[in-house]
Amino acid sequence: MSKRLGRGLDALIPSLSVNDDDKVIEISLTQLRPNPYQPRKTFDEDSIKELAESIKQHGIIQPIIVRTVLKGYEIIAGERRFRASQFCGNATIPAVVRSFTDQQVMEIALIENLQREDLNAIEVAVAYQALIDKFKLTQEELSMKVGKSRSHIANFVRLLSLPTEIKDNVSRGTISMGHARALVGIKDDKTQKELADLTVSQEWSVRDLEEAIQKLDSKQPEDITKPTQRKRDPYIDHLEESLRERFKTTVKIKQQKDKGKIELQYYSKQDLERLLELLQNMA
Repeated sequence: MSKRLGRGLDALIPSLSVNDDDKVIEISLTQLRPNPYQPRKTFDEDSIKELAESIKQHGIIQPIIVRTVLKGYEIIAGERRFRASQFCGNATIPAVVRSFTDQQVMEIALIENLQREDLNAIEVAVAYQALIDKFKLTQEELSMKVGKSRSHIANFVRLLSLPTEIKDNVSRGTISMGHARALVGIKDDKTQKELADLTVSQEWSVRDLEEAIQKLDSKQPEDITKPTQRKRDPYIDHLEESLRERFKTTVKIKQQKDKGKIELQYYSKQDLERLLELLQNMA
C-alpha cells in the first residue's frame, strides 16, 4: 500500500505489495470481474482516460492483485488499472494470483477505501464504522490503529446519525464537515433539516450556522435567519447561476463596493484539473 493508516491496520490484512518472489501472469480481461465488496461504485472517467494514456505509453507498471473464483478471477486491488486497460483495448493485464477469504477481501476493500484521499466526510464515517463493526473494535482501539484521536473517530461516526438528506448534502459538498458537526448536536430531525436547508440556500458559513443554533437554544427562533440578512444585486445572483451552470460546480461572487472576487469550488484533484482546463480554454 502506498499510504499507511498505521501499523495496527497492517496486521489486520495481508500485504498487497508485489515483490520479486511473486509470479506475474497475463490474464485475459474477459476473465476478470470487480471486487463485489468494492465501496467505490463510480470512477472518474477523466482519471481513467489519463491512466489509459499512461498505460499506452509505459504499460502496466504495477500488476493487479486477484484471487481465483468459480468463473475466472476476482480483482482484489487494481480496478482502475483494469478499467483503463479496457479503455485502451488491451486483451490482457499482468496480475499476481493470491488466496484470500471473503472476509479478507472485505477487509482489504474497507481499508483501501479509507486510504483514498478524495473521500468525503460521510464516506470516511462509513469506513470507520465498518471497521469498528467488522473487527469488533472500540473507537479507542480504532483510533490507535489509524493514528487518529478518539474524538476524531467519534466526530466522524456521529455524522451517520444525521438524516439522509443532510448526509447527501455532505457527500455532495454543499454542506461541509464543520456544518455537519454543528447540526449533529441538534436532537430534532425537523430542526436539523430546516437549518441545513437554510445553510445551503443562504450560503451560511459554519459560524452563521452556529449563531443560528445558539439563538435557537436561547429560544429566539424568530432570529434564526438573521445571519444572512443582506442585500444582493439580482444581476450578481444571475451571474452566479450562469457560472454554476457553465462550470458545473459551486460559484460564489463576493462584492466589496466596486471590487470583489469569484470563487470556484472543486472536490478532487481531477475536478480541479477539469476547472483549470475550462479556464484555459476561455483565455
